[in-house]
Amino acid sequence: MRGGVSAAIEKYVDVATLIGSEKPVNPVYCIYPHIYSEVAGEFLQGFPGRVLYAVKANPNPDILKLLIDSGIQHFDCASLPEIELVHALAPQASKYLMIPTRIRGAAEKAQTDFGVRHFLVDHLSGLGQLEKEIDTSQAVIFARMAVHHESAMEDLSARFGAPPEEMPELLHAIKASGAEPAFAFNVGSSVTDPEAYRHALSVTRSVLEQLPFKLRLLDVGGGYPKSYPGFIVPGLDKYFNAIEKSLGDLPLAGNAEVLGEPGRALAAPGMSAVVEVILRKDNRLFLNDGMFGIFWVLRIDGPDRFPVRVFRDGEVMTGASRPFQLNGPTCDSTDTLPGLVDLPIDIRAGDYLEFGNIGAYSLGGRSDYNGYYSDRIVTITKVTERPPLVEN
Repeated sequence: MRGGVSAAIEKYVDVATLIGSEKPVNPVYCIYPHIYSEVAGEFLQGFPGRVLYAVKANPNPDILKLLIDSGIQHFDCASLPEIELVHALAPQASKYLMIPTRIRGAAEKAQTDFGVRHFLVDHLSGLGQLEKEIDTSQAVIFARMAVHHESAMEDLSARFGAPPEEMPELLHAIKASGAEPAFAFNVGSSVTDPEAYRHALSVTRSVLEQLPFKLRLLDVGGGYPKSYPGFIVPGLDKYFNAIEKSLGDLPLAGNAEVLGEPGRALAAPGMSAVVEVILRKDNRLFLNDGMFGIFWVLRIDGPDRFPVRVFRDGEVMTGASRPFQLNGPTCDSTDTLPGLVDLPIDIRAGDYLEFGNIGAYSLGGRSDYNGYYSDRIVTITKVTERPPLVEN
């Protein structure tokens, strides 16, 4: 994967020091280690089961290492390169290949070279392919059920998951293959209502009641959201409680364990992007990063803004504000961020914006269109310093 194991990372006390001391020409992405420690602790202490970090949310090696050091020891991987990345940082960590589509030979290599035991399928044809590559007697194979809730910002069952009525046959086939069968679902991305998990677990119960055997592992997937401007969601504890209360009457094995796959909720809060205003035209600002860079994620379903603060000469600006349209630096006419953002009325070229809550799905999808691309990532060391956030 792009990046690999990172070299020594630059450190700054706070963002004001970074801006004031050097006025960076290119975008800088700031990691707040203490924030990652906090959010990892919130999941490890509150989620009623095993926590798997969804690597795709942010595969940056420094962030992965921070999560590992904070106690995350299980990783939801969607490809062999993600498995290799985690293994290079923490060989002892548990890697799970939790996607039904795999490059030929990936499952075999994952099992033989990296000790991966957990795999996922959502169709009998996919199970047949997997059986040809792995030793099923040494594997746990999850059957993924398609389920959706209207509170999800993105319907992940549109591409993946077996209909509930097909799940018993798929689970029987997994057991017949010699693998341990397990159950999985994902209610969607950025779920705004904890009721989504109650609904999915109710459907799960109807499937489990049809089985003559009991399952040990149940993966309730991801979907745990974070708040953004204009997108306020319940606290994570509400989601944890909804899941825990819905587990009580499920017909699972006595030693059953629940798994969760947080991505955004772990990745987003601890990273910010510092960008420069390179041109102002009335209420239109042009930045040195845009929709082909760190803000590409605004093209997909989900929040359309990030919390932001403005710096001038290394100091946070305050005072009267007005709405501005934000644009990236490229020549493409689509390089405009959605919506309007309230910023200081006298903002000008040379000022800096720090966007918070930007750690999820941002680094991994950037392009170098027009030659604009920054790989500069720094650490903010002051433990009382926090990026712009929207509280739940």
